[in-house]
Order: sequence, then C-alpha cells, then structure tokens
Amino acid sequence: MRSFLLPVLSFTLGLAASAIADPIISRWQLHEKRSHIPEGWTREQTLDPSASIPLRFALAQPNIEHIEALLYEVSHPDSPNYGNHWSPGQVAAKFAPSTESIETVRTWLIESGVEPHRVKISPTKGWLEVASTVEEAENLLLAEYHVYNHETGTKHIACDSYHLPEHVGPHVDFVTPTIHFDVKIRKRNQHNKVSIGQPGQGSGPKTSGVVQDIISQLKDCDKQTTPICLRTLYGLWYEPVSGKNNSYGIVEYTPQAYLQSDLDMFAKNFSTGLEGVSPTMVSIDGGYLQTTNMSFDYNGESNLDLQYGMTLVTKGQDVTLYQVGDAVEGASFNNFLDALDGDYCTYDGGDDPSQDLVYPDTASGGYTGAEDCGTVKPANVISTSYGYNEADLSAAYAIRQCNEYAKLGLLGVTVLYSSGDWGVAGSNGHCLNPDGTQTADGAIFNPAFPSTCPYVTSVGATQVSPGQSVWAPENACEQFIYSGGGFSNYFGMPDYQKGAVEGYLAANPISYSKNIYNSTGTSRAYPDLSANGANYVVAVDGNFTLIYGTSASTPVVGAILTMVNDARLALGKSTLGFINPTIYSVDFAGSFKDVTNGTNPGCGTVGFNATKGWDPVTGLGTPYFPSLLAKWLALK
Repeated sequence: MRSFLLPVLSFTLGLAASAIADPIISRWQLHEKRSHIPEGWTREQTLDPSASIPLRFALAQPNIEHIEALLYEVSHPDSPNYGNHWSPGQVAAKFAPSTESIETVRTWLIESGVEPHRVKISPTKGWLEVASTVEEAENLLLAEYHVYNHETGTKHIACDSYHLPEHVGPHVDFVTPTIHFDVKIRKRNQHNKVSIGQPGQGSGPKTSGVVQDIISQLKDCDKQTTPICLRTLYGLWYEPVSGKNNSYGIVEYTPQAYLQSDLDMFAKNFSTGLEGVSPTMVSIDGGYLQTTNMSFDYNGESNLDLQYGMTLVTKGQDVTLYQVGDAVEGASFNNFLDALDGDYCTYDGGDDPSQDLVYPDTASGGYTGAEDCGTVKPANVISTSYGYNEADLSAAYAIRQCNEYAKLGLLGVTVLYSSGDWGVAGSNGHCLNPDGTQTADGAIFNPAFPSTCPYVTSVGATQVSPGQSVWAPENACEQFIYSGGGFSNYFGMPDYQKGAVEGYLAANPISYSKNIYNSTGTSRAYPDLSANGANYVVAVDGNFTLIYGTSASTPVVGAILTMVNDARLALGKSTLGFINPTIYSVDFAGSFKDVTNGTNPGCGTVGFNATKGWDPVTGLGTPYFPSLLAKWLALK
C-alpha cells in the first residue's frame, strides 16, 4: 500500500545503496548522489579543510512504512475508523526515531573520532547534529565539498555524493548539507531586493493587466471572474454556523504581503461585512507584512488568496494567515511545517541549510528570535499557492517532507497545493534533459512538488472560456496559464487513485515515448481536482487587475472544503482531514463536474488531454458544493 520511490527515468537521482568497489571503502555504501550541477551553477573551488560545516543526520522514522495504511484507516469512507483522527502526541510517539537508530549513528560518529559533546540530539530525537570541519565531514562521508557559485552571485556548499557505513545507512534518511541544490536564489537588481514568489521561482499568479471597468453580471463570467461567478459555478451558497470551532489557513511567504486597503477595496465591491476586516495573522520565523516593496509581484499572490478565501467563507468564518519567513532569508515549506510539528524540527532550526532557512537570522535586518518549532496549531484546511519542481529536490528530501503531510492528515488536516501554471513543464516553462538538468529547451516533462506527494490534494485550473456561459461545462485553463499535471518521477501511485488513473490510461493511449514522461503507469498522478483559475478580478495596489493561475483555484477549493467542515462540525462530526481516498471513491462519483475539453501544453508538446473522468489536466473535475456537502454529511 505504501507509495514507494520509483526506479524511473534515467536522470533520477541514484539513491540505491550500491556498494563501492574500492576495497578501502568497501564497508561504506553510496547513500545519495546527484548526476549533474543544476542550471546556473558553476563549481568554483574546494573548501578550506578547517572551515566549519554543520552536519545534520535525519534519522529514519520507525513505522513510516505503514503511514499510508494508517492514514487510509482514518481517511477512507469505508473504514470503520473514518474520522477518528489522531492527537499530536499519538503521531509523535508512532514515528519517533528508535533508540537503536540514535545510538547506532551516535556510536559510529564517536568511534570515528567525533568527541561525544559535539554530537547533539534534537529535543524531538529526530536529528543528530555535529559541528564539524570540512575535513572531518569529508572523512566521515567519503565526500568532497566544493563552493558553488550561482549566476546571481549566490554561493552554496555541496558535494556530488556521499556515503555511509552499511550498518549506519538504514538508520539515516539523508544528511545535510550534501547533494541538495535547492538553495534560495537572490535575484540581482538595482535595488538589491530579495527574490519574490518564494519559496519557488515562477510559481506566482499571472496577470493580463489592469481592469478598466468591473463587470458583475453572470453573463460576463467568461470575461471577469468574481465571487458570484464562483458561487454560481460551484453552488457555494452557504452561511457558516460553527464559528470559532472551524478554521481555514492560507500560507504566504515573505516578501509576499497583502494590503489592507486592497482587501477593503475588494470587499466594498464584492463582499458583505468584510470592509476593515483582516485575517488573523500568525507570524512564523519573523514573517511580517512588508510595505517597502509594492507591486503585483509582491502583492498579487497574497491579495488574491485572501480576497477570495475570505469572501467565499464570508464574515462568519475567520481566516488565518500564516506569514512565514523574514525579508532577509525568507522561508521554505519545511520552515512552515516545523512550526506546526515540533517533532519535525532540527536541533537549532532549519532542516537543510541549503533549503530550509536557519533562524535566528544573524544578517542585518534579519529575524533574531528562535525558530518557531511546534508553536502553531494547524488549521482544519491549509491552502498553499506555491510549489517547486520535483527535480529541484532530492528524492530523500521530498519523501521525508511528503510523510509530514501524511502526519497532518492523521491529525485531521486537509492540505491543498496548487499544481502549477506551466502544463507538463516546470516553473518558468523549464523542462528536464536526460542528464537531469532543467532548461527552457528541455524535452522531458517536469512534474511539480508537493503536488506529486500522494498525501496532499493537488488543485489544477479550469476556465469559463470566451463566449461560454457560467452554466456551461468549464474547459481546462488555456488563458495565460496551463493547468499543471502529469506523473511523478519520485512517488508510486497510491491505492486511492489506481482505478481512476488506470481507467484514463486504458481509454486514452498516450503517444509520447517513455523518454518524455514517466510512462510506467504506476506513478503518482496529479492533479486531484480543479477549479476556475482564469480572469480573477483582484484589487492590487489600488487597481483592479485580472489574474490567472492555480494560485487562484487552490484557495477557492479551500474555501469550499472549509464550509463542508463547518457543516460537519455543527453536527458533531470530525473534520475532513485527508480527502483523497474519499473523493476518488465510488460513493463520491458525480460530486465533481467533469471537464472534458482542453490540454496542458509544455516541453514542445500539447501535453495531456482533458477527457471524461479523471485526467492529468483537471483531475476529477471541479467541485459541486451541494453534492459534496450531502455526501460528506452522510459519512459518520
């Protein structure tokens, strides 16, 4: 039942524990290896052997091989334990690294010459840290570290591969810093501004410019999408009654920020009772609402998410804004997850220094407080409109993070991620090459993460196409953006979607060669569902602007599911939690409006086709609230 790593296309990372032939290192095994230096980076120099380097060992988690079965037990509608979600303590106890793993790694380090006082265990016992020199780290891992320079001027420390003794390897998920090149890139410009659209590049919404005249009639929803268009499309006519018992969380990453004046401008035109109302902001790792930089790139995403999220759940439901990261370092998904789950944190903050930003931030203007670690209660539904390319991350890193989303599902949390705006290509239209590099002229499909994680719900985009009515079937979005979708190169196909995806593949033979995408038919497919992602009217910096993207469709789905939670809680039922096993089940057939027209081009192809039933463009289709509400209320 577990979604295992797939041995797919030739460019995937060499993670197999293959023994090294040299007899001098025969007791070591290759743990992780990267086959290429990512685009934009060059190897500059070896490191001074005496330079400091903080080694962190992510300890293997017991029972993690059963996490999918455990999650299904509380998430599948046919399970007698449906809705019996776990407590945080139960989750922590089930997956805490064993004493054997801790002692095995610790003993090896000490026997290798590391003084005992330098081997530190995180409070949650999930990580071991060693304050090491470069020379010592290279000897411990049989690795060679270099300084790499990015074309923007960012510098990074990494190695091409590393090894662990054969008796230690099974107790370690991965070691940092090592092969990971998903370091934050700072764009150079005349004002020395930090990069935007964090945590990934090119993942923000797109715009066609300022709207001169607002059209609020339903007959014009093909030109401008407003809240009444969405309510009509998805039947979302509902007033919440559970109040403070329910919660909806939207995640943003500094320097992205909303403007209250824009929220008020939108509310005055499209909402009732929301003028002057702000989301409840929870600051994580120094997150704050910066007002130094104001433009679509800085304010478009957050304004979009909050204006539609807050309006669709109405003034009767509070919305929580998780604002993550300071303006100097920013943040990653793992920084956010650390705040929700103390058991996910490292000893002193930042799971991977090359990707997960380290706090306190000693840079000028940085957040000097301690990293938020298990300090934030997760909302019942969490919507995130950002993403990486799957290939940006090592498979071990992605798998470890993916398992954390499964833990949130065990707690009863629904996690939504946008599927991306570049069709079968990655962010900014980059595709993969046979050697694993990502370039604009690549020809291999480049799937998105976390959308490919089988424990999140991936949301694609549709549209009311020009000349069509709001009551007509929607098409896959093909205005300014293309709905992200396809097949993972890292994760196996989860049981809940096997019937739907196998049916699609049988009815729609794909002509692309196996060298273009993961054609095994056994990998995680995405998206899971979709919603409108075109022509959104959004107030940005004092003007109404048309916005496009899965950045728009994802918070809409989040609002719909939040209202379902409201109705269930009012009847004393549990929150929805992980919804995928339910929405793919036979009982929920007909709860989504099928999308059968459109494609998601990329990598020199037309991508995949939207067709009857599930497809890798729009998933199961778009949600119809009355049907979903009735079926979820019928479950215990």
